[in-house]
Amino acid sequence: MTLGKNLLARTIYGVALFAVLGACSLAEANDRCQPPKTGTNDVPIFSPPVSQIIKGKGKVQFYSAPNAHCPMKGVFAAPKDEVLTSAQTSDGWSSVTYNDPKTGTNVSGWVQTGRLKEPAKGGPKL
Repeated sequence: MTLGKNLLARTIYGVALFAVLGACSLAEANDRCQPPKTGTNDVPIFSPPVSQIIKGKGKVQFYSAPNAHCPMKGVFAAPKDEVLTSAQTSDGWSSVTYNDPKTGTNVSGWVQTGRLKEPAKGGPKL
């Protein structure tokens, strides 16, 4: 009988420990997925926002914060899509707004700066 009680106590302890660690992990994930305050030395804003084009191959994932652990499920932009960049971090993230031309939906989030480029300048070549 003592063996059964000991096993039950270990099981309860294991479940409680798992729940606490899971809650801590979830809280940590939520903290790191909070977007930073823009308009600071660390995340300067662009005024007015800068028009940029998605470059490279494949869709660009949007994130809720400048952190690879914070993807926005199902939110992407395709190469050659245009975004408005309003802020940029020093470690390679840009805060952008994208207007999906097919649906008319606007979405704001963070993308990796390396996937952005300024559009070609128009006008005659001299």
